[in-house]
Amino acid sequence: MFPGTSPYRRQQSRPVRARLVLCAMSMLQFFIAVDVTVVNIALPSIGAEFGVDGHSLTWVVVGYTVTGGGLLMLGGRLGDLFGRRRTLLAGTALFGTASLLAGLAPSFPVLVAARLLQGAGEAVALPAAMATIVLLFPEGPRRSQALSVWAAVASCGLVLGFALSGIITAHLGWRWIFLISVPFILVVIVAVLLLVPNDRSAPREPVRLDLPGALLLTMCPLLLVYGVVEAGEPGTSPWVSLVALVGAAVTAVGFVRVEARSPNPLVPLTFFADRTRIRANLTTMLLSGALSTSFLLFTFYLQDRLEMGPLGAGLTMLPLAAALIAASVLVPRLLGRWGARACVLVGLAAAAGATAVVALVAVVGGGAAWLLPAMLLIAAGMGFGLVGLQYIAVSGTTDEDAGIASGVQRAADQLGGAAGVAVYVGLGFASALHSGDPFLVAAALAVAGLVVGAVVISRSPATTVAQHQAA
Repeated sequence: MFPGTSPYRRQQSRPVRARLVLCAMSMLQFFIAVDVTVVNIALPSIGAEFGVDGHSLTWVVVGYTVTGGGLLMLGGRLGDLFGRRRTLLAGTALFGTASLLAGLAPSFPVLVAARLLQGAGEAVALPAAMATIVLLFPEGPRRSQALSVWAAVASCGLVLGFALSGIITAHLGWRWIFLISVPFILVVIVAVLLLVPNDRSAPREPVRLDLPGALLLTMCPLLLVYGVVEAGEPGTSPWVSLVALVGAAVTAVGFVRVEARSPNPLVPLTFFADRTRIRANLTTMLLSGALSTSFLLFTFYLQDRLEMGPLGAGLTMLPLAAALIAASVLVPRLLGRWGARACVLVGLAAAAGATAVVALVAVVGGGAAWLLPAMLLIAAGMGFGLVGLQYIAVSGTTDEDAGIASGVQRAADQLGGAAGVAVYVGLGFASALHSGDPFLVAAALAVAGLVVGAVVISRSPATTVAQHQAA
């Protein structure tokens, strides 16, 4: 599709420029990750201003995560077809414009529409950003270090979103949780224009995009989440949930059939001929689901059981961010010694331990200090697991499929987190389905998912970063 020598390969000999690009991409990643969690503590203020109830407010969260996750592979395909730099600029500009619209929204429908546009901007920008990092840093220690920074920034953004939400909402108002990112997004756009290599010529012939595939991929998790949540609501007809869940299964099958027949599929089915990629992305979904569940159970316990205020609950998450930074320094070194698979297994074990600790403290009772071990384990689970899985998922990619690999991995991460919360927390707190402690039930489901993930990834080859570099 793009003849000639890759401009990204030529830039690999300029490590200073590559690091500056990494800083810019990490800044974009940070604010996109922040926007996943920054609305949570601000939701009551948003509802009070617009006069909407909690059920409607869920779309402020779900609209962003599901739209972003569902369109991520379309975004990855756009980068492969039309060039990473062009796609990155378009997605970043869309995300910044949508953030400005959300901060200035005159009504609740406009706010929800802005959140949908933010998700679309994320879907276009992030695969191109991650593919740019993958192509600028050669396979081996340099790439593992870059990906560890990328994963740590994303994790810190998710964690700090809680703290920033409480601080900004308390002192500036909820609109600034969106407006504060706009000037930083402008900095990213300028950095891309100055530092990211120019794309090669776009294909001369018109390219038909796989829009039906993108629509089906977005509808599938949305129907799944809706079906699981409604299943736990007292008084809700079981037929509503059943129809939604059947619809999710039908759209999943339809997506596979569309991809098999499309002349330009979002994800060519041959991409998954490498079983290691399948295992890595499936394990990513299970790990992200468990980590998101641990976060939610943690915040539920602080605010519902310990009756801690929003600001206090957000600040309590700060030690987790510090631990993640420490993990980001350690993980690249261990990737070279142990290999990615061993690091992932350590991350899965740590996440399982963290989830169990949160559930145990919730069942027996205890102060916030008792949850410190869980916070450290969550940091280890994120640092070891997600970095190792990212490395496995993008290993062996080329200019032609780096965007697809990045989009699939990111979609697995985001959709796995959303689906995990819906299934684990939704079933755990569904009093109509069981009489057990909700924290214990949700944690048990998450740990079971992590065990499945460990079995899946343990069948992948144990290639180390050093071996990749030697090759």
